Amino acid sequence: MDPRRTDDPTLNALLSLARPNDTWLDVGAGGGRYALPLALAVREVVAVDPSPAMLSLLREDAAAAGIGNVRDIESRWPLPVDAGTPTADVALMAHVGYDIAEIGPFLDALESSARRLCVAVMGESAMAAVATLFWKDIHGEPRVRLPALPEFVTLLFARGRLSQITLVDRTPHTFGSMDAAIAMARRQLWLRTGSANDQKLEALAREVVMERAGRFALESGPAKIGVVSWSPR
Repeated sequence: MDPRRTDDPTLNALLSLARPNDTWLDVGAGGGRYALPLALAVREVVAVDPSPAMLSLLREDAAAAGIGNVRDIESRWPLPVDAGTPTADVALMAHVGYDIAEIGPFLDALESSARRLCVAVMGESAMAAVATLFWKDIHGEPRVRLPALPEFVTLLFARGRLSQITLVDRTPHTFGSMDAAIAMARRQLWLRTGSANDQKLEALAREVVMERAGRFALESGPAKIGVVSWSPR
């Protein structure tokens, strides 16, 4: 994604929290969706992610965009004890809290690393809406709902943290072709290409895929994303 984009409501909400002299820690940075544009607005970004492939993509995109103030760390969070915990003015976790069973230690480490602010970006439901559309038809049982924004805010309150929440619209993801839309559903449903369930998915998807201006979508309407900020203990 273009680090200099201006039409991303979530990014704009994050940028409103940034200060030029800040160091930001991006836990679960992936390919740099937020790390790279934030780096254009702050002094330094430390990007933590366990995937070498995603961090390689981050480095490539940073170089292509002329961004030199991103430092990456290949690791899961929390970092191993012998690695030490990096400190920053702001610690960010974006779309990484849905399926973390040990969320308490995860947040403890996040707060320990932040001097000024902690920030979380989470959807009002876990970001697998495409799978939810077809899960029961394909797998024969309702999809278990993962914790998301409402549960996260409740958790913060239970931990004694008062948070500020900015809600922004999440526009449904669109695809360049029908096959690309079905491929996304296949991944979220954990289906093998060509299997009986995969053939069932293709039939179901073709009934609900919507086409607008040459783009294809499986979701019908916008949802909300919350940008949650709170002061670390």
